[in-house]
Amino acid sequence: MSGDSDSPFRAGPSPATEAWLAHATGNPEVLTWRSWAALTPGPSLVVVGAVHGNEVCGAHALARAIDDLQHGRLVLKRGRLTLVPVANPLAWRQCTREGERNLNRRFVPRQDPRDYEDRVTRQLAPVLAAHEALLDLHSFHTPGAPFAMVGPRNNRGQREPFMRADEEMALARALGVDRIVEGWLEVYDRAARARGETPDEEGIGTNEYMRSQGGYAVTIECGQHDDPQAIAVAECALYGALALLGLADVPAPPRYTGAAARLRDVVLREAPGDTLAQDWHSFDEVRAGEVIAVRAGGEELRAPYHGRVLFPHPEADVGQELYYLAEPGG
Repeated sequence: MSGDSDSPFRAGPSPATEAWLAHATGNPEVLTWRSWAALTPGPSLVVVGAVHGNEVCGAHALARAIDDLQHGRLVLKRGRLTLVPVANPLAWRQCTREGERNLNRRFVPRQDPRDYEDRVTRQLAPVLAAHEALLDLHSFHTPGAPFAMVGPRNNRGQREPFMRADEEMALARALGVDRIVEGWLEVYDRAARARGETPDEEGIGTNEYMRSQGGYAVTIECGQHDDPQAIAVAECALYGALALLGLADVPAPPRYTGAAARLRDVVLREAPGDTLAQDWHSFDEVRAGEVIAVRAGGEELRAPYHGRVLFPHPEADVGQELYYLAEPGG
């Protein structure tokens, strides 16, 4: 996928989308989304942007799609489609990852909301649950190639039972990226245990909630936060989902046919002096024995196997994830 002149997918924001987003997010006490229902039955898809307020690519791509739908440049031919450009208006207004806390952790509706993100969840969760498929558009802190994230393989376990892995993987393969990662919740639970916590609802984000409601979900990490090209990646992913599900006649990106990498390990920052050994980017290759980071006391953290670095965060707070490791798919 590219944002060059030969691509139908457009990089960078536009004045029209910026104006729409400014209007739609003017009051952080109000969530804005748009829904369309064709008279011909078909699948239902919900697409969400800006779960984190500093991840702007999805919001711009979805605002553009809303404008296209309203002016007939994009037409829903069957099924239902809901677009939520800014899921966290407070964080968006603040230009921060969180409003009062991370919306993508503990995405579980409460009868007694305790913070801003709880109140968002109470309104947004039923919207997600009313659809079959979720596409959640994100970006990341450091440079790197875009990738999609899927959940568990089919299982009947207690933590995240799931039986729609084939549909979920098909969606991930249709989004125009050539990297897929699986196994988020298992590794996030490992991070919780490393912090001395018991895995609980803290690991539940939009995707995990969607699966708990009988649907399936894919997150796509579209690139670095401020990269204009990430907007084109987000738009490409939206079109790929629409084409796969037969919701609209749109250009579809090439399907990815390779294997998925699997998340295996997470390393936390234990002290302010813990540092990454180099300027890692998401999906950088690392060889077994290669130094990834150095503890404040001088201990070298080496890769235990050949794999990929994901979500390196040189500015992570103490107790938070410094980096993840994934092993190549087989």
